Amino acid sequence: MIQSIPNLPDGTIGFRYTGKVTADDYKQVMIPTLDEAMETHHHIKALVVLDDEFDSCDLGAAWEDTRAGLRHWRGFERIAIVSDSELIRVSASIFGAMAPCPVKLFKANAQDEARLWLSESLGSIHLDRDGDVITVQLLGKLDPPAYEKVDRDLTNLISHTKHMKLLLDLRQFDGWSGLTALYDHLTLIREHRHSPEKVAVVGSQTWEKVLQRILSRFINAEASYFEAERAEEAQAWLRA
Repeated sequence: MIQSIPNLPDGTIGFRYTGKVTADDYKQVMIPTLDEAMETHHHIKALVVLDDEFDSCDLGAAWEDTRAGLRHWRGFERIAIVSDSELIRVSASIFGAMAPCPVKLFKANAQDEARLWLSESLGSIHLDRDGDVITVQLLGKLDPPAYEKVDRDLTNLISHTKHMKLLLDLRQFDGWSGLTALYDHLTLIREHRHSPEKVAVVGSQTWEKVLQRILSRFINAEASYFEAERAEEAQAWLRA
């Protein structure tokens, strides 16, 4: 059976799997809860606990699980899976590699850690404007909500900057938390690709140099990469 887990923060849903799970469990418990959460939140977090007593899902349950997942594929912000079953953990690892959001596995005795992980901020985007130079600093590992918060602020800054130059600071950036976050990043670039006259990328990793080359194909601006210790040179290049 599937039981809803109570007393979770707003925007977080939870389910506990025990015994044998059937299609009716999905139709009566999981799907209504999921649909209701998606109606009021753009992205949601999910806590999935599979007890030691969890046996299996019948074919009908597996089908309902697939349907629900596909219908809300891009609606998940983060998923925490709690289980001691090695089979479940291997399956969850495979699922996590394909999922559009971060999926993290926790042992049965670490449910509090799973709840904490769901509640904490993974990363953020900081914006700053100095004259015509707008600095976009990516911090930590970014998830979709980080882009939702910054899009309007960036648009507002751009609207007040006549000859915009962009400094993309990646020195403390750890990457994207899932495919959805990467998609949101590319969408943000596409929406503002005509805005900057120059783009300086400051970073310290090889893949960030590749990102600069990709940017130069997306945007109508001169783009250049600077190593982390050359951040001041990047500023000077933008203002030249």
